[in-house]
Amino acid sequence: MISSAAAATQPRTDESRRGTARFGLALNDTLWYIGYMNGIHTVVVGDRGRIVVPAEVRENEQLAEGTPLVMLSTSGGLVLMTRDQLLQRVRGELKGLDLVGELLADRRRASKREDQA
Repeated sequence: MISSAAAATQPRTDESRRGTARFGLALNDTLWYIGYMNGIHTVVVGDRGRIVVPAEVRENEQLAEGTPLVMLSTSGGLVLMTRDQLLQRVRGELKGLDLVGELLADRRRASKREDQA
């Protein structure tokens, strides 16, 4: 077994990166935070299901009282973001896709199959 100090100095290989697969997580699921995470903050769910967003986070994210937040429950855990952050994320993931063109192409193929039947 390699010590943690020795492991830190060895380059990561594709094989070592795949180690997360044994835990049922893909590499992309475990490293999503690289370049995005600005801190770790612990919150506690109160007796009525409420959580308090730490003051540092509210200040950094410019969250005012009443700011609506969206909580996503994913296979990798919970994600909390503003509506604008969610909108930007979705737009970024859809950028470059021609969803209307794909839908029309699917409908044309289905129509062609129906005509042939």
